[in-house]
Amino acid sequence: MKGAEKRKGFLWLFIFLGAILGSVLGDAIGNNFSFLSLFKDSYSVGMTEPVVLNLKVMTATFGVNFKVNIMTIIGIIMAIILYRKY
Repeated sequence: MKGAEKRKGFLWLFIFLGAILGSVLGDAIGNNFSFLSLFKDSYSVGMTEPVVLNLKVMTATFGVNFKVNIMTIIGIIMAIILYRKY
C-alpha cells in the first residue's frame, strides 16, 4: 500500500474501533446508572429486511443495519481527533 492509502485504511480502522468502544461504553453506562439510560438507547439505521437475489445457481443476500447511540457518535469523534493528533 502507498502512504496515503495506508493512512486512509488506518483512519477507517480507528473510526470502527471508536464506534465499537463507544457502543460498549454507552451500554455499560446505561446499564449501571439508571439516570444515564439515554446513553444506552440506540437507533437502527439501515435496512429492516435484507435484499435476496436468487440467480438459480446461487443466492446472494445483502443487508446493512447500524445501531447507533450517543456514545457511538462520541467514540467516532474521539477516534478522529486522536487520529489527527497522532
